[in-house]
Amino acid sequence: MLTFKATYEGTGPTITSHNPATGEPLGQVRSFTTEEAKAAIERARAAQKTWAEKSLNERITYMRRFQHLLTEQADDVCRLISQENGKPLQEAMETEVMPIIDLTSYFCNNAKRILSDQRIPLHLLKYRRSYLTYRPRGLMLIISPWNFPFTIPSGAIVMGLIAGNAVIQKPASLTPLIALRTQEIFTEAGLDPDLFQVVPGPGVLGSRMIEMGVDYVNFTGSTAVGLRVAELCGRLLIPCSMELGGKDPAIVCDDANLDMAAGSIVWGGLANAGQVCASVERVYAHEKIYDALVEKVVERTKKLRVGDPSMGDVDMGPMVDPNQLKIVEHQVNDALSHGAKPLVGGKRIESPGNFFEPTVLVDVTDDMEVIRDETFGPVIPIMKYADDDEAVERSNNSEYGLNAYVYSTDRERARRIARKLEAGTVMINETLLTHGCPELPWQGCKKSGLGKVHSDQGLRDLCYPYHINEDTVLQPPASPFWQPYSGWMYNALLASVKALYGRGVGGRIDGLKQFFNKPNASVPTQPEVND
Repeated sequence: MLTFKATYEGTGPTITSHNPATGEPLGQVRSFTTEEAKAAIERARAAQKTWAEKSLNERITYMRRFQHLLTEQADDVCRLISQENGKPLQEAMETEVMPIIDLTSYFCNNAKRILSDQRIPLHLLKYRRSYLTYRPRGLMLIISPWNFPFTIPSGAIVMGLIAGNAVIQKPASLTPLIALRTQEIFTEAGLDPDLFQVVPGPGVLGSRMIEMGVDYVNFTGSTAVGLRVAELCGRLLIPCSMELGGKDPAIVCDDANLDMAAGSIVWGGLANAGQVCASVERVYAHEKIYDALVEKVVERTKKLRVGDPSMGDVDMGPMVDPNQLKIVEHQVNDALSHGAKPLVGGKRIESPGNFFEPTVLVDVTDDMEVIRDETFGPVIPIMKYADDDEAVERSNNSEYGLNAYVYSTDRERARRIARKLEAGTVMINETLLTHGCPELPWQGCKKSGLGKVHSDQGLRDLCYPYHINEDTVLQPPASPFWQPYSGWMYNALLASVKALYGRGVGGRIDGLKQFFNKPNASVPTQPEVND
């Protein structure tokens, strides 16, 4: 059984982490009670005051140490992710560990630029100056998922700490060991253990901590739970970012490079056993290339090696959550009962682990659950379309809007389609990769979430943007806007408005004439108002 050092441990019910490939227990942690979670919040708030007083250079120094330690321990961390989450080792490296090493480097290199005071040019009050200055929000709560248990929370942890916040992570109960391992690395880097804490517990504990008083919430999970979390944050006026579900479409045009499109779609649909919010979950293929694309996708899918990553090289591991596997089974069976055909896969693999065959479905329709609802499993349904407008309309016919994908060798055509798609990110001729680019925003529209993570603006969002407006050497001794008011000044303002904003050249010239013709000193008589 794996064990990890934790400065603070809970005394609540035991959470057992299992290897999803074998069903064997990996380790145990104790849940935090409500009182223990409250104590963690109090410790974090006290530690944050000292942390916020450190210079940005000092905070970056700690993050550099974390980056170097993670680089040195990358193999151990990848192997733990593979054990607890089921990813093949290469996927653990390329989708979890390597992106965090790079993200940490990016924000260490760019935080000074990103968080420097932002000048706001004034177009009228030229004798004054405005700028935004960024200060940490305080205490950040991260409610993290089980599908990417390292990269999703760790990116938010690094960014939150650089911004000057304290951070508490409430990990998913299926993958608590990775969170504790992350905490170990930060502690080894010299970070105050009160500044970043891991608080294991049931889902309801996250809501209770929000009610106890935090300053920012970062949530990743299902849309159903995210709506409740967002509602709670809204009621308490706590800013938040929500990365929720997806039903991401891929449009393959008749001029697409089919070998490239097929390879990208198989990776985008089956990486992490399809347990990616941005997975390719619907493929719309132009009727002219439909058969050829299906053949290439099927050929690639049949070659995938499925199994326990610890037993050798595999291309797809198990699903993490047995309950999610049941959802996948239900959707596939529902599709088959309504006329869909599996050209590859279509059923659960009988084994101690949570394995489902990589599956390609045809003869599916837009009203089937497997097209309408999020699948979050290794299933690729492929449908025909006749023209680009139809593909866009069907792609947008969803309550979700996280990512979308377009395949075409005609860049202008691909861009036209991309601009019409309702998605937080549209990729042309590739899938998934943008989450690994720290400078790019990761965001959703519709029921796929709100706010953003990553990107320069994502770092600024972890701060309060205070606006400061100050005088300059050009400030006059008195302001024309002060009392006492006068009819002359009213008429001067009226003439100025016409001169600046009047209709056409003639209207503006009339305003200038009125301004320079010494406006009457009396205030115009107000018209009578009849009851």
